[in-house]
Amino acid sequence: MGWLEKYGLLYQPYTSAGRVPSDFGYRLYVDRLMIPSEGLGQKVDAILSEELGWVGWSLEALLKEATQILAQVSGYLALVTVPQASAALIRHIQLVPVDVDQLLLIVLLDSLTPQSVVVQLPKTTQAGTNETVCRRETEILSNFLTHHLRGRPLADVASLDWGCLDSEFRRYGARLCQALMEMARRSRTSGSTQFVISGLAEVLRQPEFSDSQHIQAIVRLLEEEQAQLWPLFFEAPPITPVAANSNVRVWIGSENPIEPMQGCALVVSSYTKQDTSLGSVGVLGPTRMVYENAVAVVQATAEYLSNALSN
Repeated sequence: MGWLEKYGLLYQPYTSAGRVPSDFGYRLYVDRLMIPSEGLGQKVDAILSEELGWVGWSLEALLKEATQILAQVSGYLALVTVPQASAALIRHIQLVPVDVDQLLLIVLLDSLTPQSVVVQLPKTTQAGTNETVCRRETEILSNFLTHHLRGRPLADVASLDWGCLDSEFRRYGARLCQALMEMARRSRTSGSTQFVISGLAEVLRQPEFSDSQHIQAIVRLLEEEQAQLWPLFFEAPPITPVAANSNVRVWIGSENPIEPMQGCALVVSSYTKQDTSLGSVGVLGPTRMVYENAVAVVQATAEYLSNALSN
């Protein structure tokens, strides 16, 4: 015990206290000794598969339910980021006539997040233009846009060759291009990262969070200052990862750059769609968390979401 304290792996919080692991001690354990619980990971995957299933779920509902299960199984605060529209690719484009000179433009992204905007067209002088003609033209345009833009980001609309459209469709081109470019601009600037959060009650049961000022600071962070969490969920900590072949990242105590979280540990893993990163899954708890369990449940949840979205 004296050797462990001498080398900074244990410390004494106050005079009458016993020795407890330091952040450095936990880091050494996580990097060198910990083996994620394979059994718990399989259990989480089975629970997610049984209680969720992908068919019929919206993305938001899937993430919400997965977050609740993650919190219940881990006993910690669970956080899952919602995919950002700017990172998503176009899956389908649909134009819906609202009026002869007005369209509803709907873009479905591969994150399954729809974007929509009303497009005002120039007044037409063509005598034959009616609802039937407008419906036929918008159907052709929907197919044209989907064919040329499927699998590409919204910003790629700038490189679309509108000149290959027949002259009868020219009145749509400039306004649709403008609407799609504005949609791409909004997707880049609108969004701070959004989190689905569950399990605050689980964290409140931990003795480390009995200090009202500490828990208030964390709640404020989660409710009002979520942008500060972005680097923790999408960047590696300044320490080696859990394993060279793992995408699990662990922030322990003072490694956290955000002051309210410096008494906490955060375990994070990303979920993907066909090898494209969409978001991250994480659990937040005390530094004395059972890391082999936390890593296993986070990794299993991220893998489940990746498989569900990719398939």
